[in-house]
Amino acid sequence: MSTPYEAGGRVEQKSRTRSALVAAAREMVARGLAPSVAEAADAAAISRTTAYRYFRNQRSLLAAAHPETGAESMLDDEALTDPAERLDAVMRRFTSVVLDTEAQQRTMLRLSLEEDPADRGSQPLRQGRAIGWITEALEPLRDQLSEDELHRLVLAIRSATGIEALVWLTDIGGMSREDAVTLMRWSAQSMLQAALGVSARTG
Repeated sequence: MSTPYEAGGRVEQKSRTRSALVAAAREMVARGLAPSVAEAADAAAISRTTAYRYFRNQRSLLAAAHPETGAESMLDDEALTDPAERLDAVMRRFTSVVLDTEAQQRTMLRLSLEEDPADRGSQPLRQGRAIGWITEALEPLRDQLSEDELHRLVLAIRSATGIEALVWLTDIGGMSREDAVTLMRWSAQSMLQAALGVSARTG
């Protein structure tokens, strides 16, 4: 198995170099650009040869530059046991990240729509991280909902939140960002209660 370039020797220096490349790429993405590895290297004043040791292509660079790449969980308080409270905690943090990085998120959304649909996973927005975060929030429901019911609920909630929902609610729906976030959180709770109601009636 090959070892990542950053893992061998001068780790701290390599970490700084990688961080500089990612920061340069994020700044460019925030301006609506889709930087190549060479362009990010130029912006970070790093040689292109060096940059390609960290990112073999534009795709891997953009994935690293996505604001949510390092977030493995959106559940701040893992001690929470109530599904509704856990879900709202995840929704609060998720929507906060989307608002804080809206320019980058919009660019990533545009890039994901421009990619070949057959090439799934090539853009960060297609990697399903939000599905994992919502699933984690709803883990306590596994004794109340079947696997299919839980998955359907997660997908329904995801479809009504994130940058895609924010763009529609603000650009098309004419809502303020604050009201859009409030509606996304309300929608998530409404879907949760609806799923639990259906389960109770059919159980």
